Amino acid sequence: MKRYVVCGVSKRAMDMFIAPIVHTFSDRGELVGLLDVDARRYQVCKQRFPELSNVPEYRPDEFDRMIRETNPDVAIVAGRDDTHVDYVIQGLKAGLDIITEKPMATTAADCQRIIEAESQSNGRVTVTFNYRYNPIHMKIKELISSRRLGRVTSVDLNWYIDTFHGSSYFQRWNRKRAFSGGLSVHKSSHHFDLVNWWIDQKPIEVFAYGALNYYGPEGEMNPRKVNGRFCGTCEDQMHCRYYRRWNTRSESSDVADDHIAGMKQQGKEQYTGYRPDQCIFDAEIDIEDTYTATVKYDQGALLSYSINFSCPYEGYRLAINGTEGRIETMEYHMPERVPFSVPEQTVDFFPLFGSKEVIHVVKREGGHGGGDPALLEDLFLGEDPTRPYPVLSGSRDGAYAVATGEAVWRSVEEHRPVQVEALLTCKSQT
Repeated sequence: MKRYVVCGVSKRAMDMFIAPIVHTFSDRGELVGLLDVDARRYQVCKQRFPELSNVPEYRPDEFDRMIRETNPDVAIVAGRDDTHVDYVIQGLKAGLDIITEKPMATTAADCQRIIEAESQSNGRVTVTFNYRYNPIHMKIKELISSRRLGRVTSVDLNWYIDTFHGSSYFQRWNRKRAFSGGLSVHKSSHHFDLVNWWIDQKPIEVFAYGALNYYGPEGEMNPRKVNGRFCGTCEDQMHCRYYRRWNTRSESSDVADDHIAGMKQQGKEQYTGYRPDQCIFDAEIDIEDTYTATVKYDQGALLSYSINFSCPYEGYRLAINGTEGRIETMEYHMPERVPFSVPEQTVDFFPLFGSKEVIHVVKREGGHGGGDPALLEDLFLGEDPTRPYPVLSGSRDGAYAVATGEAVWRSVEEHRPVQVEALLTCKSQT
């Protein structure tokens, strides 16, 4: 039985890792230590999981003490993005295996530090890119791996985040690049990893444009230019169209989301001195909400990517072209938040010479389109040996996803193409 410690007792940690250890995989592992900066999080966690009442608690500067006293096999890293690198490296130095939430770190240089630490450790890093495990995405991988498309030449990926989910990033700590790396790292690293995995090529150069179009003080729907507001107490509530879209006048909306379920209610109780309802029009926001990017890969493929964090609905459009065919798909994520009927997602295959084939994919229950349960099985039971291709992500996968995201915002800021490998060979500034 493996012994686990958790660094960062976030809601994500509780939902994605602690609950499965306690309820689903209790015969395979046990949680032996919790580490966080906020004692309130221990209380929330142990109220939810009474089985953990005797699990010891540690402050961020007590990592070594935690390892000595609990003798774990694995450290799970699930706190704020900018804290990942320190716990991953400390865990590797202690010889532990690491399971870390994406992004693995917030900068390419810190990712390189992790790779170097891993090379000198008996431990190994796993990055939880759960979107790989979505059945639709696994089917796309199968089609490409079986050469149905021939050699992949180009990818078009357009991602849409709706006004509920999109605005939430600007209410929370994600709004500061120092904490999240910006959304081209925090969010888009998911998407870059998918493309890297699908086509099995390495990104080498990025050119991008980006802007803060919707949020921040210059947002066109800002009812009044003033800083320091909170949605729950703001006197401008009734004049804010983002707030009115998802809240009634009598109480906050109870809209569910697999990332931020109950955020408006639970977040205020879970963290000391932190509110997840900060104003989306604050001047302190220093990240972008809109990107377009072109990515060049080492075997010649080109990616055309865009993402927008203030759309009427959530989902993506994907097309992948190859020398022998093309595949297309569109997903509407969280259809209960879409104000119109949506079609079932299929994968459409167009051979270069021949008729269209519509592929229906068997669905799975669970978060991220059924990806979360399959990922958890690989994490806690070991990788499924029947798969013909690897799915579980390692440190280099995590590094290339982050480096591509960093290259995007740097290209936006510096008005030039950015070499991905150059970012990975830079020394960390932290």
